[in-house]
Amino acid sequence: MAFITYEESVKNLQESCTNTKISQRVFIDEALGRILSEDIIATENSPAHPTSAMDGYAIKFEDQSMGRLQILGDLPAGTYSDTELMGGFCVKTFTGSLMTKGSDTLIPIENVTVEGDEIVIKEEVPQGFSVRPVGENYREGEVLIHKGTKIDFAEIGVLASLNIAQVSVYKKPSVAVIATGSEILDVGERQSNPSQIYSSNQFTLEALAKKAGASVTRTPLAKDDKESLRKVILDALEDHDILVTTGGVSVGDYDFVKDILHEMDAFYITEGVILKPGQHIKIVKVANKYIFALPGFPYSSTVTFILYVIPLIKMLTGQTPDLPYVRAVLKKRYKKRSRKTEFAACNLYYENGTYVADFTGKKSGSSAILTNMLGDTGLLEIPQESGDIEAGSLVNVINLKAL
Repeated sequence: MAFITYEESVKNLQESCTNTKISQRVFIDEALGRILSEDIIATENSPAHPTSAMDGYAIKFEDQSMGRLQILGDLPAGTYSDTELMGGFCVKTFTGSLMTKGSDTLIPIENVTVEGDEIVIKEEVPQGFSVRPVGENYREGEVLIHKGTKIDFAEIGVLASLNIAQVSVYKKPSVAVIATGSEILDVGERQSNPSQIYSSNQFTLEALAKKAGASVTRTPLAKDDKESLRKVILDALEDHDILVTTGGVSVGDYDFVKDILHEMDAFYITEGVILKPGQHIKIVKVANKYIFALPGFPYSSTVTFILYVIPLIKMLTGQTPDLPYVRAVLKKRYKKRSRKTEFAACNLYYENGTYVADFTGKKSGSSAILTNMLGDTGLLEIPQESGDIEAGSLVNVINLKAL
C-alpha cells in the first residue's frame, strides 16, 4: 500500500473531478440553499420610472417659493396617469406611486397643511427629495446574482422582483452512507449482548452531506459478510453519485471493504494517507461515481468526510472545494502525536478581534470520541512536517460552524 501525503490526496481528488455538472430548473420557493447555475441579469431598470419613496405631494421644486399650491388630484400606488403637472399645482402621491410627469420633488405630508383644495408649505425640501430615480435598485443588463451563488432569502426576493418563477440550479449529488460492522445496531434496536454498539456514523455523515447540499438516501446497516456487503455496495452505487462506507478498511480479518474495492473495476484516487485520523481511507472512482471507504470510528469517519466528501459535493455543485479555514491564536501548547498530518478537534471562538483555539474540555484518547465535536468546534490542522506547536502561535483551523 502506497501512502501519500494529505496534500497529494486532496490534489488527486480535485483533479479526478471531471464530472459534468448537471443543471435543473426549480421553482424559486424550492431554491433555498441551492447553487445557481446561471447568471441572473436584469432585463429592465428598477424602478423603471421615477417613484415616490414616501407619502406626500408631487411638485415642481421651484414652486415651493409660491408657498401655496393647488391639489390637482391624487395618485395611489398601482395607478397610472398621463397627466402632466403644470406650475402651481401638486398631486397627492403615496409610497410606491409613480411620480406625475413634470414633477421632480416630493414634499412630505408632514411639511404641509391642507386648506381646502390647496396645500400650504410649512417647510421646504431639497430638489429630488424622496424620489426614487430610474435604476436606483438595478439597471437593465446588470448581473444581479452570479452563477455559483448559494441561494438565500435575498436572492429569492430579487428573483421574485424580476418575475422569475423558476431558476436554473446545479443538481444535488446523491449520497448513500453504508455503516458496516456486525457489532453495530441501528437506533431503536435492542442490544442482545454487551459487545454491540449503536451506530452514529450514518446519521452524522448523512447530516453533513445534507448540510453540504447533497440529497441523501438511508441505507441499512451492513454486517461483516463479504458477499452480502458486496451486494449492498454495488446496489447503492447503481443509484448514487457518491457512496460512503464506514468501517472495514483497516487490516483486520473482517475488514472486507478494502478487498471488495480491489476486486472492482475502479480507478484508485487514494489508497492510504499519511493522516491522523484516517490513514487507511480509500477513495476510488467507478465510471463517474465515487466511493469513499472511511474508518469506522465516529470521530475518524466524521473528520475524513469533512476533509474529502464535502469538497467533492461542493465541486459537483459548481462551488470551489475550499473548506472554511480561519487563522487562530493557539492558547496552549499542542503536543504533536505522530509524524502525520493531524486534525484535532478544538474550541474555536472570537476574542479581542481574533479567533482563538484551545482544548478546554476536549478529551484525549481514541478516534471514537465524537463528543469532541460538540460546541463551537474547529479542526486544528497540524502539518506533517510540524513538531509541537507553542502557545501563542498562529494556526490554521477549519471552522466547523461555517461548513
